[in-house]
Amino acid sequence: MALRLLRGKDGRLTAYAPVTGGVARWTEDRPGGAEWSGPWLIEVSGRLAGLTVVQSPEGYAHLVGLRHRPGGAGEPARVDIVHATQFQSGRPLTAWHSLGTPHPKDARKAERTGPPAAAVDSTGALRVFVRNAGGGVSARRQDPKGTWERWTDWKGTHVLGGMSAAATADGRLELLAPAGKGAALRWYQPKPGAAPKRGEDVPADARPDSASMVESSPGTLTHYWRDAGSGEVMAWRPDSPAPAPLGGATGTGPVAAVRATVDGHDCTVLAHQDRAAGGLAVAAHPCEDEAAGVWWTPSGEQGAHTPALALDSQGRVVLAALALDGKLLVARQKTDERGLALRAWTRVGSG
Repeated sequence: MALRLLRGKDGRLTAYAPVTGGVARWTEDRPGGAEWSGPWLIEVSGRLAGLTVVQSPEGYAHLVGLRHRPGGAGEPARVDIVHATQFQSGRPLTAWHSLGTPHPKDARKAERTGPPAAAVDSTGALRVFVRNAGGGVSARRQDPKGTWERWTDWKGTHVLGGMSAAATADGRLELLAPAGKGAALRWYQPKPGAAPKRGEDVPADARPDSASMVESSPGTLTHYWRDAGSGEVMAWRPDSPAPAPLGGATGTGPVAAVRATVDGHDCTVLAHQDRAAGGLAVAAHPCEDEAAGVWWTPSGEQGAHTPALALDSQGRVVLAALALDGKLLVARQKTDERGLALRAWTRVGSG
């Protein structure tokens, strides 16, 4: 489960990480500053087996998790999707609210519910997506007034774990669901506020739990996953003739991605956990120009994992990760050196 890094309306960054007992949260003391407060524990009754954190246009942070609680003797675990909202950086969250599962009357099927993906569209509606027991996709929508609609079946087959969802700056939502048979399923909104529709399958033989995406130019999302055979990171956009390989075969899990300015150029910055380096690896390339080449550079201390990327209040790249001892590791972009250079790593709090 990946670390999440979001910038609030007040310009401060907040990091969220699933830990024993709930979710740990760290927050910058001031926008772009070196000091952080935390961790604070956001308690959860049960065990989170999956967590995603997404942001609304108003800056609200929506936390959505897959919760497991022990069942009775001989009974299956009690599984449900839970949701909480943080309206301001550094402030408490609402109480956790159960969204149930697409299988409210069958605990055995509910047990097979996959971890959630989520995104907020242009209307302010939050959509939560899960793999259902039949291997398809189910979704639940919270309207802009906060009312939850019922679970709906978006169909699909052979869906693997680890779907990826995001919205463009104008609020057009996309969902990518890696599936078997060498394809990934894709849904998208053709225009802001439109009903989502199924797109053509993406030629992706993806490893489970490896999908991610970033808005790489206004209105365009680039999708990433790891090739099931080689382990390489692959990049694809709807106008791409074929997925582009980006190397990084010794990495694991999804890549973190952010669009940023590097040496005055519009670039995509990537980071992932790298088995060969024993920690993290970072790369950057011109946005939507994967053919320019991608070179992965080791970064961070040994054992660092679950990286996240964001821009701070001054537009600098911030790379965060978790250390083996549970502390938050943070490195910030240098703006007085050529290339993607990061300042020394700092350690924040304890987990």
